[in-house]
Parts: sequence; structure tokens; C-alpha cells
Amino acid sequence: MITETLRPTIKLISDDFIEQIIAEAFRILDEIGIYVENEEAYRLFLDCGAKQIGEKDESKDVGKIGFPGHLVKEALAKAPNTIQLWDINGENPVELGGDQVHFDPGSAALYIYDRKEERIRKPLTDDLRRYVKLVDKLPHYHLQSTALVSTDVPDVCGDSYRLYLALKLGRKAVITGTFEKASFKVMKEMLTLVRSGKQQLREKPLAIFDACPSPPLMWSDLTANSVMEAARAGIPSEFVSMPLTGSTAPMTLSGAVVQHAAETLCGVILAQYAQPGAPVIWGGSPSAMDMRYGTTPMGAVETMMIDMADVAVGKALGLPTHAYMGLSDSKRVDYQAGMESAMGIVFAALAGVNMVSGPGMMDFESCQSFEKLVLDHEVCGMAYRLLDGMAKRDEVMAFDVLQSLQPGGHLLTHPHTLRWFREEIHSPGKSIDRRARGAEQFSELPTAEDRAADEVERLLSEPSERYLAEELLKELDKMMTAELKRVGGEGLPEV
Repeated sequence: MITETLRPTIKLISDDFIEQIIAEAFRILDEIGIYVENEEAYRLFLDCGAKQIGEKDESKDVGKIGFPGHLVKEALAKAPNTIQLWDINGENPVELGGDQVHFDPGSAALYIYDRKEERIRKPLTDDLRRYVKLVDKLPHYHLQSTALVSTDVPDVCGDSYRLYLALKLGRKAVITGTFEKASFKVMKEMLTLVRSGKQQLREKPLAIFDACPSPPLMWSDLTANSVMEAARAGIPSEFVSMPLTGSTAPMTLSGAVVQHAAETLCGVILAQYAQPGAPVIWGGSPSAMDMRYGTTPMGAVETMMIDMADVAVGKALGLPTHAYMGLSDSKRVDYQAGMESAMGIVFAALAGVNMVSGPGMMDFESCQSFEKLVLDHEVCGMAYRLLDGMAKRDEVMAFDVLQSLQPGGHLLTHPHTLRWFREEIHSPGKSIDRRARGAEQFSELPTAEDRAADEVERLLSEPSERYLAEELLKELDKMMTAELKRVGGEGLPEV
């Protein structure tokens, strides 16, 4: 008989503390307001009952907007509590909501760690190709991300190019986003093409678009446009507020959480008044700044504390949640990288973060490493095992087994061991070394990075499936080629 297990959790702040954070965020929205750079969003807010604070820009409709509490509550009531993402073939749904936990690699890295050359360099198309295929073969990553910014295509279409490769080569749903206002149209067209229609895309979303407010208390023209366009297309928006303590947010951790809540609530209002019922995710990538160096450490425990508090607020408001956790500030795949990433992944799992972005990343969210991606994948597997908890497998748990043993006996071949060892003990992949040391000299023993590098090559040497029909692949190619030519590019790099 197997009894129900207790799901292990972590709780950083009390319910009363959460209520105070939400109340202060409401007050900020009402009395201080949010600066809105997008004219359509500015007018939309005023039309739905928000108020102008101070003077607006003389030449265009932008400026500070204040939000009465009832508008915020109405928007929250319209937002769905759960969201489903579907893979490239409209199968294998991933549900975001409650305490479900899913991992995806960190997004939009400007650099890649090249182990063979022992340097950090800018990515190329071949890096993206290898990356998409590698993530597809790592099952603990439930979603793909547009993780690397390729430098062999024009910058202005880098967003659509990353998504194009993820759709062309991968199977999993994608976390993406746009840094160019004009990119959203072609990215939506790609997703619509793959889904065979606008309604099919609405019914089975294939991608999430990150939308980043500009701290403190501002929504840019680009980001507001992305949220409205995504809402109307039924594409989930993931709000990624980025308060930096002591720089673009109050120095205290709780102050940063309050600011995060105010900025994110503005996004919820925008999405719901652009399209009632639009799917949104309460996300973030805050940092507790290290004032000694002026850096934004993603591996700092205080950064993780802000993340967990942000998520607790999102859960209290009944929204799917996200956080950038499981990444490191180290410049190499070393002890620091493992320590910071493992802490973030385990804390995120215990906090019940629905969408955890960050594995594979290092150097302050700017660099991806294939080797670290494989090692972080192992931590994700261990975190899932932790969430399964400890089960009472038998009515009598040990007495009968031990009573049957002779003095000096063992349980290696006992039926009880053979019955339970696969279910009780998680078995990691080949990048984790649990073997006896053997006769090798110490200097001959491979490091974790060595083993992960071997695993990367092994996985990439295996055949990869094609998930889209040939006609769809040709249409995707044609769409991307047209976009590259529109911005003066020379055509598609070889994929």
C-alpha cells in the first residue's frame, strides 16, 4: 500500500506580509502611477477608467497613468488561473498553474561559452541549431527557449530568426520575446503557420512572449505593444519585471517585491483591457545588486529570496508564475556555477514556481553553456525527485524485511530491493559520477564539465527527428528569407 506523500515546500513570507505587499502595490498604482510610453496603451488605459497623473507629453499621448483599485481587481478577475502550452504538433500539453513546476533554459544570451576554444564568444547559427537539438533531448526541460542571439543575421530580425530555428528544428513549446516592435508580426505569422490557423493557435498556444517593464515604474513602447498584440492573438505574455535593489528599485528586498508587484499588475491590466481573458504569467528577473562591484548577481541568495517572494505574491493573486532561477554569475562551469544554479533550481521547485527560466546560463544572465545546460538538467531531475516526496511504500516498512535477514546478511538481491529500487532512487545521467574511483590517477579523473561535454557530443550525435511536414518547413524558410531581405540581409544562413 502506497500512502499519499507530503509535497515538500518552502514559504519565505507570511500571508499577512503578502497582503501588505499587494496593498502597497495598489497604492503605488493609484497615487504614483506608471509611466506609459506606448500611445495606444496610454489611450486604452484612459478609456477603461484609469487617470492621467501630471502633464502628458505635448507631442503625443504618453505619460503617467494612475490605476484605481477597482480597475486592478477587475483585471485580475478576468485573467485565467492556469495556462496550457502545446508542442509543435499540438500534443503533450504543459500546464502552468498551482504548484506545478516546469524548467526551461534561460533566454536571449548574447554570448556562448565555447569549451573547445576556452573562451566566451558571440553565438552563430550553428550554435543555435545545436542548442535546439540538445534541449529537445533533455526531458527535464519541458519547454524550449530562444536562448541565444545569433550574430550572423541582422540584429533587427534576430528575434524572429531565433523563433524560426526553434520551430524548424525543435518539438517543444517555446519561451520567446521581441526586442524589435516590427518583429512581432512575422513571429505571430510563423506561429500561426505552424498551428495552421489563428484559432488553432489561440486554442493551443505554442509560445510564450516575455514582456519586460522598465524599472522603476515604466512600460516602454515596445513592451506594451507586445503585450497588446499577444493578448489579441491568444498568446500568453510572461511579465518579467527586473527591479535592481539600490539602483532601479528600493534597497530593501521587500521594497523591490512591492515595486515588482506594481509594475506587473500594470501588465495584467493592459493585457485584460486589450483582450479580456488574455493568458498572462506573473514573472520576473530581479536582482539584489552587489554594491561593491555594481553587478547584478543572479546567483545571490537575496536575488532568489526576491524571486520566491514575487512568486508568493503571484500565487496569492491567482496567476501562473515564473522566475529567473537556476543560473550563475560564474564565468566558467565550476563549483560556483553548480552551487548557485543548484540552489536556485531547488528553491524554485520548493516554492512551486510554474515556469523556471535560467538553466544553462552564467555570467549575469548573458552567456549560455551547453555543458552547464546538461549539468543543470541533472539538478532539475533531482528537484523533481524531491518534489515527489517520501512515500510509505509498505504497511510494515522495515520490520518484516529485517526480520528475514540472517546475521551478517544483506539486501542486495532481496525481493524488496528489486521491487522498489527504481522507484525510490533517481538515477542521473552520465555527467554525474557515482562510480567507485577505480585505478585511475587523480589527474586522469574527468571533471563534471568533462563528463557534461562528452554527454553533449553523445546526444548531438544521435539522429534528430523532423516534426514538421516538408511543405511547412518550406513555408517557414520562405517567411524567414523574406524577413531577412526586408532588413537588407543576404538570405538564410545554412541550417
